[in-house]
Amino acid sequence: MEYTILDNDKVRGYIQDTPELMAILGEGELSIQEVGDGNLNYVYIVESSKSKIILKQAVPYLRIAGEGWPLSRERMNYEIRALSYFREIAPSFIPTIYHANEEMSVVALRFLENHIIMRRGLMEGIRYPKFAEQITDFLAASLLKSSSLYLSSESKRALMDRFNTNTQLCKISEDFIFTFPYMEHDSNNINPKMVSVQKELQNDTEFKVQMLKLKYLFMNQSDALLHGDLHTGSIMLNKDETYVIDPEFAFFGPFGFDIGALIANLLQSYVSHFERTRDSDYQQWLLETVEAIFVKFEAKFLDHWNRTDESALIAHGYADEAVLASFQKQFMEMIFRQSVGFAGAKMARRLFGIAGVEDITGIDDPDARARVEKKSLAIAKRFVKEYEKIGNVKELIGMIKQESE
Repeated sequence: MEYTILDNDKVRGYIQDTPELMAILGEGELSIQEVGDGNLNYVYIVESSKSKIILKQAVPYLRIAGEGWPLSRERMNYEIRALSYFREIAPSFIPTIYHANEEMSVVALRFLENHIIMRRGLMEGIRYPKFAEQITDFLAASLLKSSSLYLSSESKRALMDRFNTNTQLCKISEDFIFTFPYMEHDSNNINPKMVSVQKELQNDTEFKVQMLKLKYLFMNQSDALLHGDLHTGSIMLNKDETYVIDPEFAFFGPFGFDIGALIANLLQSYVSHFERTRDSDYQQWLLETVEAIFVKFEAKFLDHWNRTDESALIAHGYADEAVLASFQKQFMEMIFRQSVGFAGAKMARRLFGIAGVEDITGIDDPDARARVEKKSLAIAKRFVKEYEKIGNVKELIGMIKQESE
């Protein structure tokens, strides 16, 4: 099928020409609504008297910037591949895939009717008691089982080959996370109350050197298959279930990047509630969730690792218990510290770059928003500058509290 940009009418025709979707939706009238509020793609809810699905299409430009910013629609290929692979590894956390068509840059998924985007839930002050347990199940499985700690060398390289050409979205991350927000650039979107603060950051040599180190890690350390954009807008959940969506940025990168992205968004929610609700109990729950994610992830990652007899890295019979334990201790410290650094990078970029987070940008009073942004930046700067020497998660939580007082 030749690629065509879909609209409501064309979505209807596309579904009618796709037997597996007709089998789900059945004959009869279809209700079609475009609901995409993300930066990249168009998303449709398609409903019949029988069922309801999500249909998503990539267009050949960056949606947030318009047709003047070309972007390959092949990004949908990587989303389809990542969803499929993650569903093999951690099926409980990926919606059912009903249909995928790389030629049309289309994927159709289960409609999560009883779930909401996590960011909206956090803005409303909703607690999710199972979230830390569930998201660390996903992270530990997806990261370990796509790495050289689990796969053979041949399997790892074959999997990498399926994602190595996702170059445009990697370049977007390189530019919009690690570069443009800390210089003069047309894409930046800054609260007028924060212009002078951003100018100071542009001249902060230590911060920018550390950001270059993090960018280099992002560009060159191919540890595992990453979601690539694991923020609270890429998670749908309720109090019982958690689903990961939208992995179009999927690539092979450093273990700590996805963890850091998630931690950054939880902490931006944390600082937002100094103005949004002023609910210190809820803020404490968010900090406890951050701590639990680090602790549970390490335990589960090591459990998967210890049940792996042989991998590309460690041949059977090479490492006795003492050797493996010593290596693992250093390895987990490396993941933790890099996660902290990447969390700082993600927090800082949301304050000045093209895509902020509604937790903060949705605060109407510019002065209140600036107070939150300054707290977020204070945490981000400490993370970026000191990630290589932070000892443990207790120390990290203390740093967060200190910088947000």
